[in-house]
Amino acid sequence: MTQRFAKIPSNIQKHTPMKKVTIFSVIIASLIVTACPPYYDEEEYVPVYMSRANLDVSVKYVAEARNMTQTGKIYYRHPYIFVNERYTGVHVINNSDPARPVREGFILAPGCIDMAVKGNILYIDNAVDLVSFDLHNKEVTKRIRNVLPEPLPPDEFYRYRPEKRPKGYIIVNWVKVEKTYKE
Repeated sequence: MTQRFAKIPSNIQKHTPMKKVTIFSVIIASLIVTACPPYYDEEEYVPVYMSRANLDVSVKYVAEARNMTQTGKIYYRHPYIFVNERYTGVHVINNSDPARPVREGFILAPGCIDMAVKGNILYIDNAVDLVSFDLHNKEVTKRIRNVLPEPLPPDEFYRYRPEKRPKGYIIVNWVKVEKTYKE
């Protein structure tokens, strides 16, 4: 009869010290965890609200440039470049001389995330409203109310409960906050 299994050499221990190391590791880890203070930090986004009355008059042209901090989409329509500043509005940049673009102004539009241009009209979202903005006259020409969904938190973590929103208010931004919990 042939031998099917190789014989284990006698110099290999039958019982390794691995069990002792594992038990020791578990004990040390549990001591470290229980010795830590019962605090933990968590970042989350909280909504920023604006009243319906203020939202209706919030889109306006400001003839001074602003710093770009949280930019989104970019749209080009000769000679202008429009750069979305998430939840705030649209930067207006004159690109007549591409070597020296000039920031001409800013279209303030709380809750703005998206935009499009057709002819001389800039279409922007103003939180839940769609707004037509005339680029020549620098004024709102039309507002269609409540056609867009409310802006979602940037991390897409849906802890927010809309039923807790104050009546007559709309979400126009999300701000990251750090919360410390004590157990």
